[in-house]
Amino acid sequence: MGDIFAKIDIKQIGTCFAVLFAVIDILGSIPIIVNIRNRVGFIQSEKASIVAGVLMISFLFFGTKILTFIGIDVESFAVAGAFVIFIIALELILGIQIHRDSEPESASIVPIAFPLIAGAGSLTTVLSLRAGYADINIIIAIILNMIIVYLVLRNAGRLEKLLGPGIMSVLKKVFGIILLSIAVKLFVANIGALFVQNF
Repeated sequence: MGDIFAKIDIKQIGTCFAVLFAVIDILGSIPIIVNIRNRVGFIQSEKASIVAGVLMISFLFFGTKILTFIGIDVESFAVAGAFVIFIIALELILGIQIHRDSEPESASIVPIAFPLIAGAGSLTTVLSLRAGYADINIIIAIILNMIIVYLVLRNAGRLEKLLGPGIMSVLKKVFGIILLSIAVKLFVANIGALFVQNF
């Protein structure tokens, strides 16, 4: 136990936190969160944050093994995540509803916890961080990010009122296009590797 705490490094925690914060982009996801909350009634902030945190920490230790065990490579995982993000982006840009959630509980897990928070981008980032940083520092960075995620999810309604319907409408379109770009980038970055592996 002492060895674990001896590896705690504030600088490493800060770097890992900043990287994950940028990849998760919870502040940029406010329009998406509000859109989903309006659709299903409410979002279970605690559940979404805990599930996302558990997914990311689990992926830190078992990600590659889990994917290998079920016969899925990281590239296929990323491409699948890209499709889900693509659908969410279309909903925001076109103002249509493709994915239907009948229960707030289901929306808290998909698409909030996964892939919005613990998506292909953040999960693969967690794996890449492990190559250069101590596990304990990455875990602390994940927990700190999940606290911020919880606060944003909890106060999504207030943030919506603060921004107003006009700004929210514009933000939905803007972040929809950003999400669409992320989906395309994820798809393009990983589809080539899939073709190389299979042909």
